[in-house]
Amino acid sequence: MRQIDAKYIQTGVVRFGYAQFSFLGPESGWASEASECANDQNAFWQYHDKLYASQKGENQGAFSKDNLKKFAADLRLNTAAFNACLDSGKYTKLVADDSTAFESLGVQSTPTFLVNGKELQGALPFDQFAQVIESERAKK
Repeated sequence: MRQIDAKYIQTGVVRFGYAQFSFLGPESGWASEASECANDQNAFWQYHDKLYASQKGENQGAFSKDNLKKFAADLRLNTAAFNACLDSGKYTKLVADDSTAFESLGVQSTPTFLVNGKELQGALPFDQFAQVIESERAKK
């Protein structure tokens, strides 16, 4: 991601957007909502990284609401605001809508990237992203 950011995003070649794709049960949804609550405090990427570092299998308690709140505390977020956000369901509809949109595109796993409609699945090496991006640039 850092290489893509430096070479393509920061230079204006690529626009990067992030959408939630929650499809692995309740914990997946709660984690997605929690990352949006962290975003309210400009800590989306820190929280995102904490989630990925804390995975322990699907729906086995790693992303319980109590643990998600603990992650916010670990990152020194305003826990009162974070907890209120998560408990309120503020981002439940956003996460559901994002997930539905990706399902309608046939996306079945994370991470999945779309480059001008071309689907790239998985945490691929920079060279594979660069090849697709450069191929799309050459078409213009």
